[in-house]
Amino acid sequence: MPYKINHKPWRDVSAAMLEHRKQTIAAVEPAVPGVADSLPLNVTSIPRQLLPSEVIEITESPSELLISRLSTGKLSSTAVVTAFLQRAGLASKLTNCVAELLPERALTRAKYLDDYLSKHRQTIGPLHGLPISVKEHVEMAGLDINAGFAAWVGNVATSDALILKLLWNAGCVFYARTTEPQALMHLETDNAIYGTTTNPFNTNLTAGGSSGGEGALLGLRGSCLGIGTDIGGSIRSPAANNGVFGLRPTSYRLPLSGLAATMLGAEHIVPVIGPLSTSLEGINLFMKALIDQQPWLYEPSLVPLPWKDTTEDSLLRKDGTGNRKLRIGVLSDDGVVKPHPPILRGIQTLVSALQSHPDIEIIPFPPYKHAEAWRIISSLYFADGGAEEKAAINASGEAILPLTEFILTQNPNVKELSVHEVWKLTQEREGYKAAYTRHWNSDQMVDVILTPAGPGCAPPHDCARYWGYTSQWNLLDYPSLVFPTGLQAGLEDKVEEGYKPRNEEDGYNYELYKPETYVDAPISLQLVGRRYEDEKVVEALRMISEIAGLPLKN
Repeated sequence: MPYKINHKPWRDVSAAMLEHRKQTIAAVEPAVPGVADSLPLNVTSIPRQLLPSEVIEITESPSELLISRLSTGKLSSTAVVTAFLQRAGLASKLTNCVAELLPERALTRAKYLDDYLSKHRQTIGPLHGLPISVKEHVEMAGLDINAGFAAWVGNVATSDALILKLLWNAGCVFYARTTEPQALMHLETDNAIYGTTTNPFNTNLTAGGSSGGEGALLGLRGSCLGIGTDIGGSIRSPAANNGVFGLRPTSYRLPLSGLAATMLGAEHIVPVIGPLSTSLEGINLFMKALIDQQPWLYEPSLVPLPWKDTTEDSLLRKDGTGNRKLRIGVLSDDGVVKPHPPILRGIQTLVSALQSHPDIEIIPFPPYKHAEAWRIISSLYFADGGAEEKAAINASGEAILPLTEFILTQNPNVKELSVHEVWKLTQEREGYKAAYTRHWNSDQMVDVILTPAGPGCAPPHDCARYWGYTSQWNLLDYPSLVFPTGLQAGLEDKVEEGYKPRNEEDGYNYELYKPETYVDAPISLQLVGRRYEDEKVVEALRMISEIAGLPLKN
């Protein structure tokens, strides 16, 4: 849709939207508890202190357990939605993660679902009664779509995005819309409308971006399943920073129609939409519920590829000599920016737990020209030189934020490209993909790669400047799944003394690390598969988690 420009001063726009959000939280019954003016840096324990026990029990249940109880009538959708509305409202007061709550429409939907189950003795679909949170720029009929720009406030979606229609068909309830950054191109979530979303484990750290509202909301269990988008790490960064699961699917598996954003129609680097979840099974449920509806019948660009059952053990295939081992390539360092000590400890802890298992083979996986991958992808992100982003920012007079400036104006690869330059970069992209395929298919071909989700745990605000551990897989279009290890950063993760940085980016990342800054930050990792092997990644993580004793839910 063409976006109308709101010519009001951005501060007035922000004040009106903040008041609207305040009213939607105030409309929740029972009332959302207030919070103290002075809070600890780690606010994850506060919901248990302020919310009733029945709300805690519901909201701390994973989606698969809630669905089981909803489908049998042991829990009503009304009770579940009410609980999540309360906890989401509290989560927003603690971390600024919600753009608005939808109590009236959510409870109307929940009552309909409860009445349907009571009358027909069957559910609407596989997600019957389950609350799902939604990143704000996914269009929802009758609601504002601003994509993080103050000048776009006042644009109203005329219909639901296709993904929402399909999830609705599956029986879910939409109850919360979450925050996102200016330009949708940060591994941070801050904009001139709502301000900065913080990390619940340490509010001095970022919740990640661009789906950081979703990340913080799930991290505080104000949601069990949410929708994010990802073009360079925007699902996986928030999932990692907040200790939850997040899947970047292969492109063209889930429908993208109905998103508010700049540069719509650009195909140089294709964004994806996907789930964040407090459990691994929630990822599977989300994907299956959508793909079982054959979305390619409605959005013809999608690949007609059914979702395979990931509960079957198909990874250990017979090869004539017994079970074939699951080969895990370990890429602990991309050769450009060395990860911080907690991340390296997380990888070593997991590898130590897996390497003696008879069904697992651990194989060192060397990086292949990851700096070249960043040059290509960062050149293709903004083929117009960032003109649409800059115009949307300037229209309201809002300031360009530090990480917007970093990616748009401080990035030497961003310039307006001619058609011939786009063609040349596209050839380079395809050449790199072919070379990486050969790299993967080496003598010791692996099934999946275990790698960091970022160069450290959640960084301080305005400091998430290195995208390489996530954008690498966007360029290659490989499915990648972030997961919590159950570990947290601590004072035992000492600074590497005398380290000599490899380059400017590595030096910047090294200087960020101070153990006391990162105490309590979740240590998350990433599992990567090859194109269209999304199910294998989910299944491999389930197997790895069960062997290593990792949490399958947050």
